[in-house]
Amino acid sequence: MVTFKGNSVSLSGKTLNVGDSAPKVELVAGDLSVKSVGGASGKFQIINVVPSLDTGVCATQTRKFNKKAASLSNAEVFVVSLDLPFAQGRFCSTEGIKNVVALSDFRNKAFGEAYGVVLAGSPLEGLLTRAVFVVNPEGKIVYKEIVSEVTSEPDYEAALAAVK
Repeated sequence: MVTFKGNSVSLSGKTLNVGDSAPKVELVAGDLSVKSVGGASGKFQIINVVPSLDTGVCATQTRKFNKKAASLSNAEVFVVSLDLPFAQGRFCSTEGIKNVVALSDFRNKAFGEAYGVVLAGSPLEGLLTRAVFVVNPEGKIVYKEIVSEVTSEPDYEAALAAVK
């Protein structure tokens, strides 16, 4: 169950679980190029999902993954939101985010639907919920956390442990 400020909210899209193949989805990078996440990539992928980089908890989550990702040589770390690529780029530039690649699902919410993380029935309806997926080099989901309260931070250490 997911809540937003204590009120129950629904998620739409496909439900994925640990052991499932991670769908390969195209997202938009800061330079408006297309970048894929999911699927087999030969490296671990930490897919850090946030409602908007314009909020305190989302910004903190991204900064913490940026700091923790600096020591990972076998993983790519992404932050996925519906923020426009321009806003994501401004955030990353201002915050000195160098170890996390910001990607936007603004065009068609393909990531949100494929990973089952689109918020429904809340003031944040249509945005992505807070979540973390870790995909192994072969493209399987080895860690999944849909954060139970949208305004709370994820379990960083558990996600990072899935890479080690």
